[in-house]
Amino acid sequence: MSLDRTDVEKIAHLARIAISEDEIPATTAKLSGILELIDKMQAVDTSAVPPLAHPLETTQRLRADEVTESNQREAYQAIAPATEQGLYLVPKVIE
Repeated sequence: MSLDRTDVEKIAHLARIAISEDEIPATTAKLSGILELIDKMQAVDTSAVPPLAHPLETTQRLRADEVTESNQREAYQAIAPATEQGLYLVPKVIE
């Protein structure tokens, strides 16, 4: 797909970009090149390529899922104003 001068002026207006008269030919060539590259990429058959969740074939390093702290719920709830069955009781704020 090739762009002409009026297309570039319209795109610049829609994007609210000020392009001077001497920049229009270079911008036209660059945008046309980008659109040609997109056309080439869309022409490639990718039906046999499975979709990827991430572009790099790596696995995330995770730490071991181990309990490192002891249960201190009773100590924390001892200073709470009101608790019941291991839960904190708070006053109702929405009626």
